[in-house]
Amino acid sequence: MKAGHVVYVHMNKAYVSATGLPLWTTEAWYTMNQIPAGMPVTVTTPQVFQPNTLTASEVKEGWTLLFDGKTTQGWHNYNTDTLGKYWKVEDGSLFLDPSMKRSVNGQTLDEYLVTADEYENFELNLEWKISPCGNSGILFDVIQSKDYSTPYQTGPEMQVLDNACHPDTRYRTHRAGDLYDMIECKYVTVKPAGEWNQVRLIKNKGKVEHWLNGVKVVEYEMYTDQWRAMIKASKFKDWAGFGTAQKGYISLQDHGDKVWYRNIKIKVL
Repeated sequence: MKAGHVVYVHMNKAYVSATGLPLWTTEAWYTMNQIPAGMPVTVTTPQVFQPNTLTASEVKEGWTLLFDGKTTQGWHNYNTDTLGKYWKVEDGSLFLDPSMKRSVNGQTLDEYLVTADEYENFELNLEWKISPCGNSGILFDVIQSKDYSTPYQTGPEMQVLDNACHPDTRYRTHRAGDLYDMIECKYVTVKPAGEWNQVRLIKNKGKVEHWLNGVKVVEYEMYTDQWRAMIKASKFKDWAGFGTAQKGYISLQDHGDKVWYRNIKIKVL
């Protein structure tokens, strides 16, 4: 670095405040317009945070890993105690492999991942990336019962989608980050297929926030008259159990497309 030159540092990772509030920008940068002459410069190695681990501060704050980056421990298929062959660990990610799909009586079977525990008030953080034209989703307040055949019959969904070419992009409430079939994102912040997206899904005393890549894109309150009206106006209107549970399981959707999840962590509020 020579005297008189300019130094520009730009970090495009999504940022929030220490208390979880949005910042006025999702980027950070610094510019030194002129390097002074005759002054030594020291470059230090930054701390590297390994995927699928918790920092000391996260442990102190009460965060828990839901995926260790090596095994599928802590996850099972919906309404079972076991895990099928569709989901596996690949390069430190939970990966849905559609090549393993099988059919019974001409019907392709789905395998939704479900957490071991139920959650009521929580903040869920994770990263996802989707294959080109792919579809998946993050569901919460899922009820496991033989009365239901899939998690989406009871659990609201934060949509995971390739907005560029999946057919669902025709519907304004079916795009990445949306509360599926109910509320569209206020801002479009999703990254292209094959790139990692950062999610914060917060539910606290019925108030829910969807964050995508550092921006709060959806906000709503459950269990109110307005909530019930939204359900009545959606495709879920005839599903008595949808969006009614005060707590439930978290589920990752099998929609038949390649999808990857990592850095899955949760904090009970």
